[in-house]
Amino acid sequence: MRESLFLLPDVGEGLTEAEIVTWRVAAGDTIEINQVIVEIETAKSLVELPSPYEGVVREILVGEGNTVEVGTPIIRVANEAEGGVEEAEIPQVVAEVAATVVHEPESLPGAVLVGYGSKGHVTSRRRSRLVPPVGLAAGTDVARAGLTATAPTSGAPVASRPVGHSSPVLTGLPIIAKPPIRKLAKDLDVSLAEVTPTGPIGDITREDVVRHASQAKVFHNVETPQWADVREERIPVKGVRKQIAKSMVTSAFTAPHVSLFVDVDATRTMEFVKRLKNSADFAGVKVSPLLIIAKAIIWAVRRNPMVNSAWTDREIIVRNYVNLGVAAATPRGLLVPNVKEAQAMTLLELASALESLTLTAREGRTSPTDMADGTITITNIGVFGMDTGTPILNPGEVAIVALGTIKQRPWVVDGEVRPRFVTTLGASFDHRVVDGDVASRFLADVAAIVEEPALLLD
Repeated sequence: MRESLFLLPDVGEGLTEAEIVTWRVAAGDTIEINQVIVEIETAKSLVELPSPYEGVVREILVGEGNTVEVGTPIIRVANEAEGGVEEAEIPQVVAEVAATVVHEPESLPGAVLVGYGSKGHVTSRRRSRLVPPVGLAAGTDVARAGLTATAPTSGAPVASRPVGHSSPVLTGLPIIAKPPIRKLAKDLDVSLAEVTPTGPIGDITREDVVRHASQAKVFHNVETPQWADVREERIPVKGVRKQIAKSMVTSAFTAPHVSLFVDVDATRTMEFVKRLKNSADFAGVKVSPLLIIAKAIIWAVRRNPMVNSAWTDREIIVRNYVNLGVAAATPRGLLVPNVKEAQAMTLLELASALESLTLTAREGRTSPTDMADGTITITNIGVFGMDTGTPILNPGEVAIVALGTIKQRPWVVDGEVRPRFVTTLGASFDHRVVDGDVASRFLADVAAIVEEPALLLD
């Protein structure tokens, strides 16, 4: 037997430190290659780290809640001479781990992380062996039988739950859902027992959780809590909050902001959204006014390319592509992931990309890659009931658009006052790059699409 150290890897571009959030293993556990052993929080996202070797955990070197620098040993593992990783190979393994953990694999059991290969069943004190429900022979294909795989608890009778059924037959059965999915359900105040699973083995996916959740509960407190017992609370500034503060200060005191606002009749946009929701082509895809605004911004950028630029002190870089950022309020703070090459997407493709981006952000699984290289941003403050606001630019960009709430208001149409769906569009620009006339034309173009989405067909 020999002992090996696992060093905290750089899981993002230029990562210098990370916080240990949750250990998935403990001293004495037997672990396998590729087994997730720890969850860390970087400045941008939560990341699950897989083990680069197999063996027995000898010691956890860094406790939960501690922040350490990249390259710091965080766990000691004892392994056989022919297994694991030699000390000289650690730098290579760290690089391989960093390349594999950016995106959480959404695959069937048995799938492995790139570069390691399959090592069979993973053993851990926190994992339960999946067994078929009583009445099924061993080896029965649980998913094909239309049942969720469960583990018996404390001798209680085990019952099955039909996949696709709106509620379980009996309560108290373990649910098949990955830890990130369980965390998402907790954040959204969703009971997994009430969620219809659509995963390939009867497991609950993140899409299942979000569809079940009430959108209002994501952002609004249903009850007013009591005053806390302590007089003051002190929250350490770290992780996402630290990065948000740094970015906002840099943006606010570097780029000279100028903001514009316009009220828009969004009635035709609301009608268009309703038609898309009833379209078979958009079945199963979330459609909202945000989709139309996103498409409008892309169209307006093509007509006013300077709003899609970057300032470098030496030159202005005009980008003839759109990596559309969407500011997302998550339990961990504000994230701004972006849809890459959005200008090349159809409306359906953009709808799917926005839904995936939003789900990943709320789950806290946005990768550094998804946060990098944005060119222009949209922030939907309307979901909070706000009419408008003065958004701060995302660093490296020169324009951001804010979508206010869409609600019925009295509006003059052909000389008559009628109830119409009205919203307020706000936008901020970097005045070093975007002059007033360009900013005005851009926002007017976005407003034109909101008023008449048919212009997108031109």
